[in-house]
Amino acid sequence: MTESKPHIYRSHTCGALREADAGQIVRLSGWCHRIRDLGGVLFIDLRDHYGLTQCVVDPESPAFTEASSLRSEWVVMLEGKARIRPTGTENNDIPTGKVELYVTSLEVLGPAMELPLPVFGNVDYPEETRLKYRFLDLRRERLHKNIMLRGQVIDDLRARMKAQGFFEFQTPILTASSPEGARDYLVPSRVHPGKFYALPQAPQQFKQLIMVAGFDRYFQIAPCFRDEDARADRSPGEFYQLDIEMSFVTQEDVFGAVEPVLRGVFETFGSGRPVTQKFPMIAYKDAMLKYGVDKPDLRNPLQICDVSAEFAQDSVSFKAFKNVIAAGGVVRAIPAPGAAGQPRSFFDKLNDWARSEGAPGLGYVIFEDEGGVLTGKGPIAKFIPADVQAAIASKAGVKAGDAVFFACDQPAKAARLAGGARIKIGNDLDLCEKDVFKLCWIVDFPMYEYNEEDKKIDFSHNPFSMPQGGLEALETKDPLDILAYQYDIVCNGVELSSGAIRNHRPDVMRKAFAIAGYGEEVLEEKFGGMYRAFQYGAPPHGGIAPGVDRIVMLLAGEENLREIVLFPMNQRAEDLLMGAPAEATPKQLRELHIRLNPPIKAV
Repeated sequence: MTESKPHIYRSHTCGALREADAGQIVRLSGWCHRIRDLGGVLFIDLRDHYGLTQCVVDPESPAFTEASSLRSEWVVMLEGKARIRPTGTENNDIPTGKVELYVTSLEVLGPAMELPLPVFGNVDYPEETRLKYRFLDLRRERLHKNIMLRGQVIDDLRARMKAQGFFEFQTPILTASSPEGARDYLVPSRVHPGKFYALPQAPQQFKQLIMVAGFDRYFQIAPCFRDEDARADRSPGEFYQLDIEMSFVTQEDVFGAVEPVLRGVFETFGSGRPVTQKFPMIAYKDAMLKYGVDKPDLRNPLQICDVSAEFAQDSVSFKAFKNVIAAGGVVRAIPAPGAAGQPRSFFDKLNDWARSEGAPGLGYVIFEDEGGVLTGKGPIAKFIPADVQAAIASKAGVKAGDAVFFACDQPAKAARLAGGARIKIGNDLDLCEKDVFKLCWIVDFPMYEYNEEDKKIDFSHNPFSMPQGGLEALETKDPLDILAYQYDIVCNGVELSSGAIRNHRPDVMRKAFAIAGYGEEVLEEKFGGMYRAFQYGAPPHGGIAPGVDRIVMLLAGEENLREIVLFPMNQRAEDLLMGAPAEATPKQLRELHIRLNPPIKAV
C-alpha cells in the first residue's frame, strides 16, 4: 500500500487540535491573528475559518528569524510538533486552548499590507471604511459568526418547509415593472430598444400564478429588489425573504404552517431564550390603541388606553385637551408603574422628548395614597376632579406610586406619540423583558384608507387581498369599514412579514379596484398576467414572506442589517467595495440605445 502524502497546506484546521494530538507533526495554514513577543519568544495566534491555534516560535527554532518578520493578517503555513500547553497557560475559552504548536518551519503564502482596520478586537470603525474593506471586516469574529448563523438559519428554514410538504421553486429575476409600493430597479433591453425589464420587488404575482397553475405548496428563499431608502432594519437595494404560498387555505391554515417554522428557528438558534409558543392574534385597531403602532414590542408590558371620554366631561376644566377633543382629537393614557418615586428630571426629560417629536409635551398625573384615598398630583391634576382621576386610574390600571402620561392630538398623531412614549417609559423604567422572543400576529387590517393628499379612497395595505365579506362587503359597506384578510407577523417590535389571503376572483378584484378609483384597464395594464389567469379557474390561496435578514438580525442580537449581510450597500445604496453603481461606457449605452440626461449640478 502506498503511504499517503500529507496535504500540501495543512494536516489539521486551526480549530482541530486537541490534547490527544500532542506529539504529532502538524501542518497548519491560516492568518496571523495576533503576534506577541514575550521575552524573545513569539506567540502567533493562527486563525482560519474553523478556529484559532496558538503557535510558538523560540530562538532555538529554525523558523525564528523568518517568524520575526511576520505581521498581522499575513497568510502563512506553519509546521511543527503539537504539544500540551504548560500548566497555567491554558485558554479554556477556545477548543484548542490546551494545546499549542511548536513551529519548526514556516512559509509565507500571502503577505499583507498595512491594515486600514484591525481584525483583532472589536473596535468600531466608520461605515465607509468597513464597507470599502468588507473582506477584512468579514474576518472579524463577530461578523464571521453572524454570516455563518445566516447560512444555518436558511438551511433550517428550508428543511422545515420541506418537512411540511412545501416544494422549492425559482421565479424569474428579469420581469415586468409592477407597482408594489416601492420603486423598481429597471434593466434596459438591448434587443428591444426603449424597453426595460424590472428586478422583482417580490415574487408576488409569480407565486400566485404557481397556485393558479395547480401546484399546491410553494416556497423560495427569494431575492427581492427595491429602490428605496435604507434603514437599520431594511437594506437598500436587495434583501431575502422566505416566500410562501398555499392553495385552498384559510388565514388560520397559513398561521398553522408558518408558526412552527418561525418558532422552531428561534428556538434552535436563540441560545435558550424563551420563544412565544402560541402567537397571539391582535386586531390592527387594538394594536394601534394599546401600543400606538402596528408592530408592537410585547416585551414591554405597558398598554395604552383611551381616556377621551373622561377628559370630555363637563367637570374637567383642562381646556388644552378639551379643545382638541372638540376638534375630533383623542386623549391616550400611558401608565408608568412606580414612576411616583422618580425625580422631577424624569418627567421633565419625557416632556422634552415629546417636544422633540413635535408635540407640545406630555401631561401627567402622579398618584399617591392620602389616608387611603387615591389622589392625583402634578401640573394638570388640579383641573381633573377626584372621581375622574379615579376613573382614569382604573382604566389605565395604575395604583398609588404610579403615574399616567397623556398624549392628546388627532387620532393618528396621538397614537404615534403615545406609542413612542410607551417605548420610552418602558425602557427608562426598565420594565421590558430581556433575552426573550415575543411574537404575535396583527390581523384585520382595513382594506382602504382615506388619502388626504389626493382626497380619495385608496388601498391601505395590499390591493390583492381578499376583503372580509367578499363582493357583498364591497357593494354594501362603507369602504373605510371594510377589513381585509391581511396579516403581519411581528417579533420584539420588528415586522418580520406581511401576508394575505389573496383576492382570486376577477369580479371581486374589479370592484375592489373600482372603489379605489382604478378601472379594469388598470388591471389589464399593470397586472394583466395575473388578472387574466384568474379568469381561467383560480383556487383560493394565500401566503406570507418572512424576512430572512430580519430573522437573522434578531437572532444575532444586532440592531443593523449590515451586520448580518455579506456585502451590504451603504445608506446611499452604494457598493463601496465593488464601486457600484458605476457609469456605463459609451459603447454600452449605444448598444442599449440609451442617451443620458443627468440633472445639472449646482455650481
